[in-house]
Amino acid sequence: MNQAATDRISVKVWSDYVCPYCMLAEGPLHEATHDLDVDVEWMPYELRPHPKPTLRPEDAYLPTVWERSVYPMARRMGVDITLPTVSPQPYTRLAFEGYQYAAEHGRAAEYTPRMLRAFFQENQDIGRLEVLTAIAADLGLDADDYARALNEGTYRKAHEEALRTAEAYSISVVPTIIVNERHRIEGVPDAARLRKAILEEQAASPDAPGNACGIDGC
Repeated sequence: MNQAATDRISVKVWSDYVCPYCMLAEGPLHEATHDLDVDVEWMPYELRPHPKPTLRPEDAYLPTVWERSVYPMARRMGVDITLPTVSPQPYTRLAFEGYQYAAEHGRAAEYTPRMLRAFFQENQDIGRLEVLTAIAADLGLDADDYARALNEGTYRKAHEEALRTAEAYSISVVPTIIVNERHRIEGVPDAARLRKAILEEQAASPDAPGNACGIDGC
């Protein structure tokens, strides 16, 4: 985003649909930004791209992480989230190609939160085309056109470009939040810290009002 062309602050949020912390980040993100003039953009990042094996919920790793970290954090935040039983966990490339379709059709902001809910609250296999198509229809997208685009790989290059963008920003964990190219927060954000970063950027904007006196006084 060209800051010279707009007063709005850029908030980029890198996420993967199989990362529970990305879903937990939604609340603080909304709390920090809901009344501010910002552009929040969800950015794709694949934690385990094909052919790297994805995780299995029946193995020891996932239940241990969830019991020690995810569930306690979710309880503190009041978020309904459950370790999905889908095994192995789905690859997210196809869902991210669907994100590119949603972005082109004006549904980018709704798509990522809906995909996270589908996986972590509805236990849906978001690696399957028919599941993704049903979710797209729920968002008001043209289901047939969406499925056709994913079948034909219409948005594959756009997704690959998004992954190159993640690489350019040295993204290695999700969520990662970058405010106006200057403030970087890795992990579930503290709402107050994120809001402070945004307000600092607003105050530093060349278009921000300064201290001045007018013809009617100070």
